[in-house]
Amino acid sequence: MNDHYYSNKPQSASNRQDFETLLRGFKLRLTSDAGVFSRDGVDYGSRVLIEGMEFPSDAKVLDIGCGYGPIGLIAARLAPQGHVTLIDINERAVELAKHNAKVNGVHNVSFAYSDLFSAVEAETFDVILSNPPIRAGKAVVHQLLEQSWARLNPGGKTWVVIQNKQGAPTARAKLEEVYGEDEVVEVGKDKGFRLYCCTRK
Repeated sequence: MNDHYYSNKPQSASNRQDFETLLRGFKLRLTSDAGVFSRDGVDYGSRVLIEGMEFPSDAKVLDIGCGYGPIGLIAARLAPQGHVTLIDINERAVELAKHNAKVNGVHNVSFAYSDLFSAVEAETFDVILSNPPIRAGKAVVHQLLEQSWARLNPGGKTWVVIQNKQGAPTARAKLEEVYGEDEVVEVGKDKGFRLYCCTRK
């Protein structure tokens, strides 16, 4: 069965599970399911991104590849006067993210099914957040990194977390090609994960 967390419609039988987690000082009650990324708990890479990301409280934010929503929901807490759009190709993941926003009382959010940026091609953002889908392959990841620049407002920032052994050096090279070498800054590293902040000048 060719069923991955980046599948449009996961074929694995639904088996929801609930858990609580503390992220950036906020307690979230989350529901995950089979066929979505990191179903047993918020993965370490996402935690590195959540702990390191910074943006204004009124930012317009995009969480691409949102999964069941932990990054985007915390972003919404950090930008209470802003708005966060959560998108994913995985329909089950998007439905879970909607559910988790409702359960946690997060209202400054919207959701869309999206193959990369297809659902938001008419929009631009102050901030893009991504823990990219490594298992979808290097070509997909690099396409995401390339297309992020055009979806940013001038001065906007893309935050990307990626594991060293899963392609951080080549991802950084791609980001420097797209954004310019001086505009890609490694702002954190933890247990083999690298967190990059890239600015559109």
